[in-house]
Amino acid sequence: MTTQLDTLMEKLREVQAEIEVELAKRREELRFHLENRRIVFEQEVLRLHREIKVGLTRYIREANPLVVLTAPIIYSMIVPILLLDISVMIYQAICFPAYGIPKVSRRDYLVFDRNHLAYLNILEKINCAYCSYANGAIAFMREVAARTEIYWCPIKHARRVLGPHPHYQGFADFGDAEAYRAKLAQLKDGMKIEGA
Repeated sequence: MTTQLDTLMEKLREVQAEIEVELAKRREELRFHLENRRIVFEQEVLRLHREIKVGLTRYIREANPLVVLTAPIIYSMIVPILLLDISVMIYQAICFPAYGIPKVSRRDYLVFDRNHLAYLNILEKINCAYCSYANGAIAFMREVAARTEIYWCPIKHARRVLGPHPHYQGFADFGDAEAYRAKLAQLKDGMKIEGA
């Protein structure tokens, strides 16, 4: 039996597919394409990018002093993120096989491609690499946590959750004991994750 929620989730998947089509069109407008995970810009675009680039000296000279003073605080966050990332990798490597949970591929979450942008100077590229790692690692950790929640507690909360993970809508409703037990029985046959 298809529920209204199932119908809405299908509409969401359709909209996501439409977004991918629009992103592909936008890549064409910006005159680049992907070849085996490699970004290739047209030569004229590369030339324009290099003209727009702000040199490192000018970039630093024109920087807001407060940005310069707070940069070490931002960069110090790499330590706890790295430690948590390593801990989650170890956790997944040990626990997921034991529970029959499909592993999360870090490679899908850690994307480092902004270094191919000729309009960024070296410091901007370092900043982009930092943000790519921090956000990618946190997204990876979130997916590991989401798959853990699917296994141990696939129940929605009574209150609204801001920004739930993609698997949340498939959880049993709060207070629906039969649906919860049915979800757990499904897991005995092995957890199935879309895209895993």
